[in-house]
Amino acid sequence: MTPRLASNAFGMRKIGVLLATSVLGLSLSVPTAFAQATKATDAAEKKTEAAADNAPLKIGFVNTEKILRDSAPAKEAQQKIETEFKKRDEELQKLATTLRSKAEEFDKNAPVMTDADRSKAQRELSDLDTDLQRKRREFQEDFNRRRNEAFSGIVDKANVAIREIAEKESYDLIVQDAVTVSARIDITEAVIQVLDKK
Repeated sequence: MTPRLASNAFGMRKIGVLLATSVLGLSLSVPTAFAQATKATDAAEKKTEAAADNAPLKIGFVNTEKILRDSAPAKEAQQKIETEFKKRDEELQKLATTLRSKAEEFDKNAPVMTDADRSKAQRELSDLDTDLQRKRREFQEDFNRRRNEAFSGIVDKANVAIREIAEKESYDLIVQDAVTVSARIDITEAVIQVLDKK
């Protein structure tokens, strides 16, 4: 090996040792710096938690039944459903009136009717009553299904309004439907006002 190559090799070894020492020093200092940063973050979080622990808990209450009864969207939906089912309701009322008048007529004429006529009239009344009960049941099921569809949309909108109020007014907890509630924490009217504006 020539002296010049030997000195270059020695110089390269020296640079390699210096570089290794720097990397080792850096690798030893990074965990220390990271640990210090983590401690600072933990301390800040503890201060925030302590401040939150000292702040009073803000609780609100919402009466869902009142929203579904008194809000403008609920009243509008109820009116629309009643209009939609009005014709079927009138048909049921007519059928009930027909059944009642036929039953009164049967009661009046039964003593003078033959056994065959009486049996036939009783069967007709029974069939008419069965038909009326079936139609009433179908009507109620359809009405309830339609009402649930309409009101589920209102409940979704109410939940959005409740979240908006919770964020805006810094509520920690909002409860829906409770056994007993103080008027002090009832925010139902505020939710209704938000719904009425939409």
